Amino acid sequence: MATKFTDEHMEQYERDGYTILRRLIPVSLLRELREMAAIGYAIAQREIGPQAQRLKPIVDYLDCAPYYAFCELPELREALRGLVGLESVVGIPPGDGERLSASILYQPSASPHCTTWHRDWRDNGPGIDINVWRKRQSERALFNQMNCALYEDGCTYAVPGSHARDDTDAEIELFPMRPIVGVDVSDMDACEAELACLSYVQSMPGAVQLMLFPGDCMIYRNSLWHIGTYAPYRKRATLHDYIWTQEYYEWCQKPPQRPDGLKTMMNPHEDSPSYCNWVAERDGA
Repeated sequence: MATKFTDEHMEQYERDGYTILRRLIPVSLLRELREMAAIGYAIAQREIGPQAQRLKPIVDYLDCAPYYAFCELPELREALRGLVGLESVVGIPPGDGERLSASILYQPSASPHCTTWHRDWRDNGPGIDINVWRKRQSERALFNQMNCALYEDGCTYAVPGSHARDDTDAEIELFPMRPIVGVDVSDMDACEAELACLSYVQSMPGAVQLMLFPGDCMIYRNSLWHIGTYAPYRKRATLHDYIWTQEYYEWCQKPPQRPDGLKTMMNPHEDSPSYCNWVAERDGA
């Protein structure tokens, strides 16, 4: 039986920036979603290649009837009303007719891999005015998304509470520059690559693994520090989508641009004492 949405979910979401709805997907729908995802994995491997970790948007490749049914689950809709607001939806963004935004996240088949540590729109959006992002990062209607696991999924790590604050001194020291430096595993064998990714993931102070079991759905703020790490032997098929509101749709359609017009990433730390100390040490001052 699916976990009912409670005040505890709301409290955790506001405090930590994520909450998990356990066993949200009923078994009959889970079976259909797995069948859909298996077709998608074969397509991703064929069209993108052995390192494919995402098929997006699924509406371009698959019969998405099971996903439409997922979007209508009463328990999901109740949770979204509580966490984000009455007008929030998954699946079809406002103004996009019948076009789904969803993707499916998969394991690579060739080699382990991890993303960089990042906060969405701040650390992976070239040309974005991050001063506007900083002012709006805690708005309830913005920066919400979900991962819903069709198989066991422990790929995602995050730093609880980071969605509601600036970076700590330790985080600035770890990642002072933009773009953030990740892990280059291109010359490593599979074992070396997996351990290098794990070391990188564990370098972040306060990071926790967000463990999902089949049918679990995690709603989270993408303004959190978060990361994904993947290995070929860990089967993955996880539904991924944004939690749409009118405000978030408008942001995504026309995100605020840097006032200087440059298309590079802004550094959120340039005026911080921690960054200035780091620069001084780097330059031997």
